[in-house]
Amino acid sequence: MEKEKEAPAEEQVATVSEAPAAAKLLPADEIVSEIKPLSSNGFLAFFQKIWRAWLGVWYNFKEKHPKASKLIYQIVFFLVFSNGVTIWQLLVMLFLPYAFMGIWDVPFVWPAADLGLVDALGNSLNYAIFNEPVKFLTAAGETVLASTTAQVATATAVGHELQMSGLGNFLAFEIAVFTAQCINLPLQRNITFKSKGNIAIQAMWYFIGWVGISVGVNALWGIMNPFMIWWNWNPAVIALLKTVITGGVSMLVFFPIFLIIFPDANKVAKKARGKADMAKATFESEEKIAKLELKAIRKEEEAALFNSRSERYKTLSVANSRAVAFEAIVRNTEKAKAEAKTDEEKAKAEAMEARIPEYQERATVAIEAKRKAVAAYDKVVADVTAARAARGEDTSKVA
Repeated sequence: MEKEKEAPAEEQVATVSEAPAAAKLLPADEIVSEIKPLSSNGFLAFFQKIWRAWLGVWYNFKEKHPKASKLIYQIVFFLVFSNGVTIWQLLVMLFLPYAFMGIWDVPFVWPAADLGLVDALGNSLNYAIFNEPVKFLTAAGETVLASTTAQVATATAVGHELQMSGLGNFLAFEIAVFTAQCINLPLQRNITFKSKGNIAIQAMWYFIGWVGISVGVNALWGIMNPFMIWWNWNPAVIALLKTVITGGVSMLVFFPIFLIIFPDANKVAKKARGKADMAKATFESEEKIAKLELKAIRKEEEAALFNSRSERYKTLSVANSRAVAFEAIVRNTEKAKAEAKTDEEKAKAEAMEARIPEYQERATVAIEAKRKAVAAYDKVVADVTAARAARGEDTSKVA
């Protein structure tokens, strides 16, 4: 009989936690021994309990809905990191513009297409992708905009007070945004999308995407902003809309881009294997085939490590969660039986006691799955270490 073909590494790992119920249930003390001790600090222990309870719920959901859970995970972390770096930008902008104070009086308005509109104070309104006119404050507390050097000279001559604006503010803002992206890139790559692709190529596409989206969003805002000012909208409303539109559009466009430029280890391995197989099919040179084959093998090793590591972490959390649930129902049952006085209370205690085997079985299955996942991970680490050692490669970062 033909030997059954093995499933891909990621499929093998995905089924570890679906092991059938063990023929023999683990004893209570062995289940309870699986529970990770809480911190001796009561404050930390409180949050540890919440976190462990959440992990139990999350991994149960993940097991039932793998694709949906993966997308939810990515969206949540994408939003958290995107908003986190926005806070970084705001903090940087509290002080960085003062480093460019010497060029606050240099307008940076491009392409400065006159729309033939003026605001309530008579300031000319332009369409511009980059719109940083020089701002002055009059003695009456009104803001005057200067989009040309001639207008700047006039406002300066009459004694208007120069405000944080112009080319200096533009450069400070772009530097703040750039540093934010330098923080955002590794967070999104390594945590949100857990990508193992070529970091140099990914950084290049990230930079291109950031520049393209920034210019596109500014071009969109350059159309909307002058008309809202002309219609005399409240400045606070305009500022809120700018944040929602520019930030919202950026995130909506960036997320699908990240899905493309940040493939996970399995997709990277599949792509590398495809290139190696294509080279063989098209009879490329032996040197090229050998190079692509080695690259494919390395990427497949990384995928196997990624899958087995993820499964190990998941099953450790699930086993702990279900051991905690078992210990809790046993403890609560004993308490209920000891305190039961009425027939109704005794019936409730008996109903709880009847559910103990169910919790024991669930804990047993989870613990057995954890042990299999740990053993599978150790085997993958050993196999990859041996393979790389045989090729004369560094094995220090395998585990």
